[in-house]
Amino acid sequence: MKEMTAKEVETLMNEGKLLNIIDVREVDEVADGKIPGAINIPLGLVEFRMHELDKSKEYIMVCRSGGRSGRATEFLEDQGYNVINMQGGMLSWEGKEE
Repeated sequence: MKEMTAKEVETLMNEGKLLNIIDVREVDEVADGKIPGAINIPLGLVEFRMHELDKSKEYIMVCRSGGRSGRATEFLEDQGYNVINMQGGMLSWEGKEE
């Protein structure tokens, strides 16, 4: 499983890179703040909504601490998607939130 740190994700954003971020936390968790531009697909719905994702794009998976996004990353990897888990999740995120 490919991983990157929250700091690496923040650096790429600050450099103006277009990132596809999927936040797999529950809706009420995301309401407290998320990475700008992140799409919320709760972990339990990933299997049912993966058709919304493009296999030619790279996605960065995010959750609260990195566990749920790790499971989502492994699942989507097995389905042929190009995914990266953000280590430490939102607990490690120091960048802007919306």
